Amino acid sequence: MKALPSRGLPGLLTALLLTALAALSPAAPAAHAAATSARSATSAETSTEADDVSAVAKALRQAPVYVDPAAAAQLSAADTDALTQKIKNADKPVFIAVLPADFPTQNLFQNLRTDTGITGLYAIRLGDRFDARADSAVMSRTAVQNLVTSVKGEDTRTQLNDFTDRALQNIGGSAPASWGSSGADAGVPTGALIAVGAVLVAGGAGAYTLVRRNRRRRAQEQRAALDKLRVVVDEDITAFGEELDRLDFHPAEAGADDTMRADYERALDAYEQAKSLMAAAERPEDVRGVTQALEDGRFSLAVLAARREGRPVPARRAPCFFDPRHGPSVADATWTPATGAPREVPVCAADQTRLADGADPAIREVETDYGRRPYWDAGPAYGPWAGGYFGGGLLPGLLVGTMLGSMMATPSYAADYGSGYGDFGGGDYGGGDVSGADFDPGDFGGGFGDGGGGDFGGGGDFGGGF
Repeated sequence: MKALPSRGLPGLLTALLLTALAALSPAAPAAHAAATSARSATSAETSTEADDVSAVAKALRQAPVYVDPAAAAQLSAADTDALTQKIKNADKPVFIAVLPADFPTQNLFQNLRTDTGITGLYAIRLGDRFDARADSAVMSRTAVQNLVTSVKGEDTRTQLNDFTDRALQNIGGSAPASWGSSGADAGVPTGALIAVGAVLVAGGAGAYTLVRRNRRRRAQEQRAALDKLRVVVDEDITAFGEELDRLDFHPAEAGADDTMRADYERALDAYEQAKSLMAAAERPEDVRGVTQALEDGRFSLAVLAARREGRPVPARRAPCFFDPRHGPSVADATWTPATGAPREVPVCAADQTRLADGADPAIREVETDYGRRPYWDAGPAYGPWAGGYFGGGLLPGLLVGTMLGSMMATPSYAADYGSGYGDFGGGDYGGGDVSGADFDPGDFGGGFGDGGGGDFGGGGDFGGGF
């Protein structure tokens, strides 16, 4: 069963109200058809209006899918309604337009986004070509390009459904409020309203119970995840404390200067901060601050060691990808996970040598219900743990194709484990917000009209003009 959008008790009660109205109001079927099928809303317009971007934008403000009358053969009314309902049910700002091949393309995406005025992901099937653009608040340019590539060459129905299914798994934000304005409440008889009231009274208690049960279950899951994660983080803190001891630095030793003492003090502060933050952690996402402190402390130790030995101070680099306890990386090396494509990862000197010799790196493994596994195959709670070490912007490229990377790409991940992981989503999304023409065209990208080559790229003007 598809999960309801996470809107708590008010959202559940609103859903009950809409469901009851749809079932009891004689006008509801017609109103639903008007809201979910752009073809019905625009079929009476002249051909000139149908060719106008403003007509497309007007339809998209009322429903997520628009099919131009001249392109009606590409997508049936039933398929249009099914696609519309899929997007509405997901509560995501995905806009789909099916247009004839001769529809004017100059600045099409920019003009459509300006006229619609809503932050979101815009996809256009134009004849047998397909492309998309998105505000970066809801989806990165790279993600849009990858989605467009993944459906290249498919027929209209398959392409639009595949694109939508994959987009809904990755997009941020919520659907615009205007999609819910179907006018279904007009002319509803008094008896229907009384019945709606009865439905709400009967369903309110059940909805409240369901919300409380889900919250308790989520809290229990988070506590269990944190308990497992605590073991790993405590190992990290202990390992860092042992590094401090091995360094055996004394502020008053011969050759020590104020710069060295400052490095050592920063390392000690990081150690104490990590212990304090872990003691106060209540959720898995709280661990991110702990591992970030440990990463800062290890770099301070590396700098101090270089100063003591008379070597150049090392550049700030991410820790070793395979096990952050190995310390700051010294280089990037090519590595291919069991179920992914090759990628460059930061590695320590020892793992760099192992990979060069054709040996396996020393991977950090943790306990799971299925035995010891690499941390990237150990569950979603390790996202915040890795995020503290590697930072949000670096994680997508490192973890793509792994179990953890797949989990972090889902829309629900940010709500469960925190945000700020670069292209993996999270953050303060503005999807569905009404911005009108006040948006940066350079921030509205993706697809291939930006120069990537593909269906609309390579010199075509579809989507150009930014």
